[in-house]
Amino acid sequence: MSDPLDAYSRTVSSVAAELQPKVAGVRAGRGSGSAVVFTADGFLLTNAHVVGSSRSGSVAFADGSAGGFVLVGRDPLSDLAVIRAQGATPEPAVLGDSDALVVGQLVVAVGNPLGLAGSVTAGVVSGLGRSLPVGGRLIEDVIQTDAALNPGNSGGALADSSARVVGINTAVAGVGVGLAVPVNSTTRSIIAALIRDGRVRRAYLGLVTSPAPLPESLGERLGQRRALRVVEVVSGSPAARAGLRAGDLVVSAGRRPVGDAQSLQRLMFADAIGRPLPITVMRNGALVDVITEPVELLEWA
Repeated sequence: MSDPLDAYSRTVSSVAAELQPKVAGVRAGRGSGSAVVFTADGFLLTNAHVVGSSRSGSVAFADGSAGGFVLVGRDPLSDLAVIRAQGATPEPAVLGDSDALVVGQLVVAVGNPLGLAGSVTAGVVSGLGRSLPVGGRLIEDVIQTDAALNPGNSGGALADSSARVVGINTAVAGVGVGLAVPVNSTTRSIIAALIRDGRVRRAYLGLVTSPAPLPESLGERLGQRRALRVVEVVSGSPAARAGLRAGDLVVSAGRRPVGDAQSLQRLMFADAIGRPLPITVMRNGALVDVITEPVELLEWA
């Protein structure tokens, strides 16, 4: 029977061998970080805070090749940006699905911390659904890991044991606490919008929420276990005008069940702006229907 450490080492070294060539070091203005090649025609995914306000910069790969990049689009609210290398790039990494992650699962971080190209660390998923304050707003549904992250890891890959990129490392929250933007269906919508338009148009409701369990009897009747507790309603916002209140339990939005931050976020894109959005909440033991009308987020920036 093989030593479990050998199996662990083989897994981490396999992920490292697969991803190290595909993670670039990035320099943009005074900032630096990492980026992940994700298409065969030279598009890379990184953090918005890595590129900052720069429209161009340079990328360098583990094999010693280097060149320039141009900014395709950035989205500060998700802390994601897409850049395009102006020269040849390695084969792209495979994007995975963070929705399949579980707490305790092995993850591997690949990036360029402190300017050390192709550095690899490993750990586990410590938590899911965290919130990360960025520029006065919150990035929701962030992955927490204990894989060691240092300055320069931002924009690098967080991968599962099959070398699928499930997150983009974004911050170090403290000793042993690293955070990554999840790669999931919402992220893919953001990436598509950045490539197509250079920015992401978002709808805004003005709700601050937190996942919460539904009462057992209601959960059985609705066929769902969780909802979103309204922690705060921003004064004067569409949610406030619709009559939503702190303490409400959001059960559905747009006639779809709402059980986590992402299920509401995926509705908050351009096609929801200015259109009626029905929301059902549980309030004082009863289900209450309200109609909201999201506005474009730029009005509240």
